[in-house]
Amino acid sequence: MNMRAALALPTLLSTMLIFILSLAACGNDEDAQVEQDKPLSQMAFEEIENQAQGTTVRFAMWGGWAHVNAWVDGFVAKQLAERHGIRLERISMDPPTYLNKLMGEKAAGREKGGIDLLWINGENFKSAMDAGLLWGPFADRLPNVRRYVDESTASQDFGFLTQGFEAPYGRAHFVFEHDEERTPNPPRSFAELREWVRANPGRFSYPQPPDFTGSAFLRQALYALTGGHEQYMAGFDQALFDVNAPKLWAYLNELKPYLWQEGRAYPKDSAALDTLFARGEVDLCMSYHPPHAQNKILEGTYPASTRSYVMSDGSLSNVHFTAIPFNAPNKAGAMVVADFLLSPEAQLSKFDPANWGDFPAVEASRLPQEWRERFAAVDLGQATLSPEALAAAAVPEIPPDWLAALETSWEREVLRQ
Repeated sequence: MNMRAALALPTLLSTMLIFILSLAACGNDEDAQVEQDKPLSQMAFEEIENQAQGTTVRFAMWGGWAHVNAWVDGFVAKQLAERHGIRLERISMDPPTYLNKLMGEKAAGREKGGIDLLWINGENFKSAMDAGLLWGPFADRLPNVRRYVDESTASQDFGFLTQGFEAPYGRAHFVFEHDEERTPNPPRSFAELREWVRANPGRFSYPQPPDFTGSAFLRQALYALTGGHEQYMAGFDQALFDVNAPKLWAYLNELKPYLWQEGRAYPKDSAALDTLFARGEVDLCMSYHPPHAQNKILEGTYPASTRSYVMSDGSLSNVHFTAIPFNAPNKAGAMVVADFLLSPEAQLSKFDPANWGDFPAVEASRLPQEWRERFAAVDLGQATLSPEALAAAAVPEIPPDWLAALETSWEREVLRQ
């Protein structure tokens, strides 16, 4: 080998090595691109968790309760950061607002929005599904849904099939509240409520529909005044509405002159009614959140003698959920957050009235014995009815199409009368 060839050989070998490494790098890039383009539906959940690592998840939720906001911003955000490196950003936005936002983005063809996860249920979920605003199905991909959630809990929302587009988050029951010292014998049925309101003018009101609690009061009264819930479960029936709704309007209009401010105005939302009760301006309050009174006692707003109760006519019950918008920029992160919210740790923390008091969406019978004991040991406080008492009184929510009809007709038949 001559000197020139000997000198050229290292250069040739170096060039070949660089070329080979470049091919390998291209191969790695292609593999990474294939992995990045792999649909979430084809990924194992561990892969989804890896993709979510270090990302931001924007969680749109009603922000009307400070203690709930504090739980999400504190416990949930901290746990997600420690477990997955996820930064949780809570967006205070009620469902009508974020539904309008998503509708606008869909109409504009915006493929990436600014929301990754929604707190949603009932008529808002149906509206979102009807408008194609949600991404899925995804719920059956979540390990904690498969482990801890009963199919009956996950499959329907206000009688509307979820089809895997929602993951359960918590449970609720409709309760009334009174101060044992101020009102030792509150009305225990809607028939008794009529007589009590007439005998105690100005001491009762309900939030103005379509406030969620005010609308729930309408539905609870409809069941009680027209023979129960069973007749409404098959979906909206205009003929049945025309027969039964006038009974509800007659009842509410009979109450109207005896309400707070003689029915000329209604509390604008449940928080406004809470304030009237705390000030002693009304003697009864209501909530779709069983530990609500205990939360208020703990924060010093309600007297310690406040208690919850249910009407003998029954107590509306439902499950609330999380869902992912059609244009969520971080769907993997949203799935990880939705799954964490169903973990025993999150559900137990949420169950404690000192944090929130929201009833679990997981089934105790599916939990390991240690976790069952920890859930059973939670002190719900004297103001909160036991899960057993609430379950015994529970009646299912009315299908969503009834809600719009009731709320619209209430404005015409009661508010404007």
